[in-house]
Amino acid sequence: MIKLFRLLQPYRLQVAVILLLIFLQSFAELFLPTLMSDIVDIGVVKGDIPYILKIGAFMLLVAAAGALCSVGASFLSAKSTAGFGKILRSKVFSRVESFSLHEVDKIGTASLITRTTNDITQVQQVLTMMLRMMVMAPMMCIGGIVMAVTKDAKLSLVFVVVIPILVGAIFLVVRKGIPLFRIMQGKLDKLNLVVREGLIGIRVIRSFNRLDYEKKRFTEANSGVTDTAIKVNKIMAALMPTMMLVMNVSIIAIVWFGAIRIDNGHMQVGDLMAFIQYAMQILFSLIMVSMMFVMIPRAQASAVRINEVLEMEPDITDSADVKEVGRSHGLIEFKDVVFNYPGAEKPALSGISFTAKPGEVTAIIGGTGSGKTTLISLIPRFYDIDSGSLLVDGVDVREMAQDALRQKIGFVSQKAVLFTGTIADNIRYGKKAATDEEVWHAASIAQASGFIAEMKDGYDSMIAQGGTNLSGGQKQRLSIARALVRKADVYVFDDSFSALDFKTDALLRRALRTETADSTVMIVAQRVSTVMDADQIIVLDEGKIAGIGTHKELMSSCEVYQEIVSSQLSEEEIA
Repeated sequence: MIKLFRLLQPYRLQVAVILLLIFLQSFAELFLPTLMSDIVDIGVVKGDIPYILKIGAFMLLVAAAGALCSVGASFLSAKSTAGFGKILRSKVFSRVESFSLHEVDKIGTASLITRTTNDITQVQQVLTMMLRMMVMAPMMCIGGIVMAVTKDAKLSLVFVVVIPILVGAIFLVVRKGIPLFRIMQGKLDKLNLVVREGLIGIRVIRSFNRLDYEKKRFTEANSGVTDTAIKVNKIMAALMPTMMLVMNVSIIAIVWFGAIRIDNGHMQVGDLMAFIQYAMQILFSLIMVSMMFVMIPRAQASAVRINEVLEMEPDITDSADVKEVGRSHGLIEFKDVVFNYPGAEKPALSGISFTAKPGEVTAIIGGTGSGKTTLISLIPRFYDIDSGSLLVDGVDVREMAQDALRQKIGFVSQKAVLFTGTIADNIRYGKKAATDEEVWHAASIAQASGFIAEMKDGYDSMIAQGGTNLSGGQKQRLSIARALVRKADVYVFDDSFSALDFKTDALLRRALRTETADSTVMIVAQRVSTVMDADQIIVLDEGKIAGIGTHKELMSSCEVYQEIVSSQLSEEEIA
């Protein structure tokens, strides 16, 4: 957690002011019992009314000054910790954005969401309390002990017995609580995962009538968090009654022995009253520390999880010797590429060698699990290859800046992903500065202008989260328009026509031919009708190239391609 607190650097002046204000507040609160003692021992005993009024007025001023310091410290600590939370969230989000797909899969999306929200909130809350209590409590405790000793050293021996008991109780509770807090944060991840899957997959859940099963999953995850929270809170709940019991017994002991010392003439009544207040301040400062230690274990567990994200080094980073590549045509060359997923028994791709040229359409087809999506995911460097080389315009992608590489590519993923906002905003996601004409043109080429015109607000129509108010084909066409508006050197379509009817598919491919005439186009498809007009078809089978050529060439030379064609087309269509 100390590592994270370094992010308070921009607020170091405010923190210094907070410490000063808390010191002044503590000084004011420690000074008040002494003033009250003087009022009793001098003003009340001697009946000196002017003295009582004078010291009483001074007490009011001291109390008001202490209150102002408290308000100022609270305001500045809230402001500092809010800024700290903002910086920390930004750092975590930026780090996650730099992760490759491998790191995201390793930690898990649900866990990353929990770490960016709940975990940071836990640390932020503790920091707020630390700036106030962790500074104030030692001052009050040490100052109270000093002031109590000055009032009566022998009576202060009560603290020799009381303080070790309280410290021991705090230590035992914290020791048992820390492991449980770590477990609870892990169970929160699980709960987040179940809720996220339940909301995203609500249509599938309802269509298969699995609501009861999902409720059961949620109940189990929810009960896991609840049971752990109850267990840890039972342990923490034992702390406060113990503290209060010890405190009350201490007050009784102070009054008992103080009365004896007053009776023997070793102490005055005002001093005993002040001593009791100092004892209360000492014990309450220890209670404040105990409250901190109730929260610190959970925050510490959260801090460990946050640091795990911040300290995780991305597998894919820009080379120290980045090669600058100017805007060119988008020539793609695979040279004996081998790629293996972490932990897999055999490579997902091996011996991949081909060239995709500008002005040509290169199609990739193959059975399920043959490596089609994996292959094109290597082009924008979502994963790094294990051996061989992948060149874009003659430069290995590992030697290019990731921003520069991806700026050359218009990528349409297998799953059409849209964002909350208008249709125009989603298309402009591909090119922030795109004009209205460019947006309309891209939508027209993607065969999306027709259904957009039928919507109430046209291009200003709002898209729901995840594009749930659009059909699968509409989402695909908007995703394609988003890629086309970039006017990229390379276009990659990962099974992006699967939800389109044959007529729209044909119209779209015909329009793409003209629009992408100078660019390299790569299409992954399941349908033979989508790829048969391509300049080059690559047939994948179990991660290897089974054949390369045109439709006609493959029909006479590639058995795997022949099987795919015969399974989809009739004999008349094949002929």
